[in-house]
Amino acid sequence: MKNNKSSNFRQLANKSLQRGSIVALLIAISPYLFYLHQNVPKEQIWHTFLFTYDSKYFGDASTAMWILTSKILPLYLLLIWFFTCRQWWYHTLIIPITMYAYQTISMLNDDLTYIDHSKQLLFLIPIMAIIIPSIYLVRARIFNKINEANKSLQDLEDELRVTPKSFWGKIRSYF
Repeated sequence: MKNNKSSNFRQLANKSLQRGSIVALLIAISPYLFYLHQNVPKEQIWHTFLFTYDSKYFGDASTAMWILTSKILPLYLLLIWFFTCRQWWYHTLIIPITMYAYQTISMLNDDLTYIDHSKQLLFLIPIMAIIIPSIYLVRARIFNKINEANKSLQDLEDELRVTPKSFWGKIRSYF
């Protein structure tokens, strides 16, 4: 019986170490991802074996890719944070994630002018209208439980902490 518990603990510890190592690696490579734009030529049209990019709005492809990496990298780091966070407030990260996603899409569409930049905040309002009140309600429930019970704030946060799920389990919980 003791060997079975010890074996299960080791398996969980190894799995946790592997996941943590992958997350650490993904964060550690972020500076290298940011400087990928330096490999893009300073020409208006950039030809690769996969695609051809014509930077009409930004003048040259290098500038366009620099702006793109400055939008995608924070989005990348916020998504890592969102999927690895176990705090009760992690849903508030959806607001900056949505903002950076919108900015990335609008940057890619600048040459095509599909998106009206003056209404950027209007796209965030529905998301904020759902997230902010729900976070406030969770906070209010926490403080009500503090007043009614003899638990500390840390005990309540531990109670509300999200149990670890697989990556796909977290994604499925949103749909």
